[in-house]
Amino acid sequence: MRYGESDAESENDAIVAGVGLEDGELTVNSDSSDRGDDNGHPVHRVLSFVRRSGRLDDRLRRAREKYGDRYLLVASDGAGSFDVRPGFVLDASLVACLWGRSRPLVVEVGTGQGENIVAAARSHPEVNFLAVEVYDPGVAHTMLLAGKADVDNLRIAQVNAPDLMAVISVGTVSEVWTFFPDPWPKMRHHKRRLVQEGFADSVRRSLADDGVWRIATDIEDYALHVHEVMDERRDFSNSGDLVVSLPLGHVGKGNADEASALPHGDFKESRRFDGRVLTNFERKGLRAGRVIHDFTYRAAGHHEADRPTA
Repeated sequence: MRYGESDAESENDAIVAGVGLEDGELTVNSDSSDRGDDNGHPVHRVLSFVRRSGRLDDRLRRAREKYGDRYLLVASDGAGSFDVRPGFVLDASLVACLWGRSRPLVVEVGTGQGENIVAAARSHPEVNFLAVEVYDPGVAHTMLLAGKADVDNLRIAQVNAPDLMAVISVGTVSEVWTFFPDPWPKMRHHKRRLVQEGFADSVRRSLADDGVWRIATDIEDYALHVHEVMDERRDFSNSGDLVVSLPLGHVGKGNADEASALPHGDFKESRRFDGRVLTNFERKGLRAGRVIHDFTYRAAGHHEADRPTA
């Protein structure tokens, strides 16, 4: 599920709080600095999703009305906002309160229609699950599936994922899943990809020692991007046991066919994660002939560990 199920080319839908369009380029309005408010939350920042105008059909609207109180974690800064509300901190005590008991917590960033995380919640009642998604129909459909399955170990946060990960207390999470994030195919939009140094910092901080970040993508250029961000970090170790060949240079929308002619290098990746169900989204990618790249990065060292410097 692409985070926010967004289409980077749907420029008519690319209007989100703090973001505008200039000559087809997504931009952050006003101040584009990374400064935070008094509570340390980012104010103006590059977002990794666009708001889509997905309306709820009657079935999804009823599901949201019926199950919203049961599954929605109230973390946003008001109706219609994807910002995390000031002062919100997700720690072990809040997890125990909201889920009803202390159990390992798995966070899936970009749950799409909820197929994967609801299946996981059904199969593993001994684990707490948190779905992070901004797209309204996806949130409602996740509630529908969860309600039909009557799972009680799942909560849903409809907020910007980097903001949420930044306010999770150290060591609270056992695993983070990021399956098929939006690829942002245009070269000038690669900076908006979810997997970035800052997001990786927040993921590592949230993970318990020996915790795991699982990533999957069906975009070859995004796979190279993941390796560039993650493989040289000292606070994660790549647990992959497969060797794959990838182009050593980036391509984007319009020149992707040039990738095969670029010099290639070998990288470590993982076998398909058994805990990820084959969703409609992944099935479509396979039918289109795309190769799925799986990554398993295990937390290494301690939270204070330094990353290599240039």
